[in-house]
Amino acid sequence: MPSKDPNQRSWTRRVVRSLMAHSFDIVKSFEDSLDQQIATPLAAVIALTELVRHSDVGTVFELVTALRDGAAALKAASPSPISTAAGCELFIAFVSLLPHASSNFADLKQELVRHGQIYAAEALTYRTKIAELAVGFIKDGSVILTHSYSRVVLQTLLLAHKSKRISVFVTEARPRGLGIKTAEALSAAGVPCTVILDSAVAYVMDKVDFVLVGSEAVVESGGLVNAVGSNQIAIIARAANKPFYALAESYKFHRLFPLSQYDLPSHNSKILSFPRPVRSGRSASVSRPTKEPTDGASSPPTTPPDPAAGTITQEQISQNNPTVDYTRPDLISLVFSDVGSLTPEGVSQYLVGMFAG
Repeated sequence: MPSKDPNQRSWTRRVVRSLMAHSFDIVKSFEDSLDQQIATPLAAVIALTELVRHSDVGTVFELVTALRDGAAALKAASPSPISTAAGCELFIAFVSLLPHASSNFADLKQELVRHGQIYAAEALTYRTKIAELAVGFIKDGSVILTHSYSRVVLQTLLLAHKSKRISVFVTEARPRGLGIKTAEALSAAGVPCTVILDSAVAYVMDKVDFVLVGSEAVVESGGLVNAVGSNQIAIIARAANKPFYALAESYKFHRLFPLSQYDLPSHNSKILSFPRPVRSGRSASVSRPTKEPTDGASSPPTTPPDPAAGTITQEQISQNNPTVDYTRPDLISLVFSDVGSLTPEGVSQYLVGMFAG
């Protein structure tokens, strides 16, 4: 006999709808959206828009719950969880705050999908807007330092090269070495550039007019989350009295308020830990002095030390180090975005307004 408990029936409906929605793979949709033009947060917006289109939920509450579950799956599967979280948070806030007069939930879902698709198409123009804005701050003959690889930074530098003489220092950006990719793209376009070691930033800073970096996210404090090494570059730039500019699309603005490197969601106990030394058999045993034989017998042969026992690989170094770091807002001169050139305080004000509806 079926249960008459309304809570039980509601729970059963949610389970059935969840099972029906399993035919849509949000992670696959997210991965399919990623390409040379679509950034991680925007791919998250597109995937969540598709989740709305495929979902069978019947209320806004259930839809928001499904979106939060989908966002959790995306963040777990993404190599850039902070950047992904920014896109997910933006879309869920949009769904929660969108005013609507429709009494038909199916019509509301269609409206949400339409707005999501319009936003994704418009967001593809943001890099061009940022590049055109930032080029106005680049003078003829400028020497620029950039870090790692950023599509919006690359587009800005290529646009500046069309009308101005620029030279670019590019950090190697270990552990991923993405600075090489930037340097290759700039060299192919005829931009004079030199790859420098990450450890040579202070050495080269006196030759630089300003620093230009991209972003994984710009957080509520106005600080920057970007490829590891950005923070130390900002500190050196401040010491040398050189401007430090960040470029960021507004979909990378994130309601996160870290106070230190260790407040970032990407930090875990394995980063910068002290692993126990790997020792192998007899070669790793502590050597003790042996007595010289007194009866003329020869001493027993000893096992030579294994030279590979203490070898440290680049892979081990990469696994034990962070991929991103946090730069305090007081070290950032300006943030160039599709919504204008903002001070770090301006980013905070914009985020408050954006998520307040």
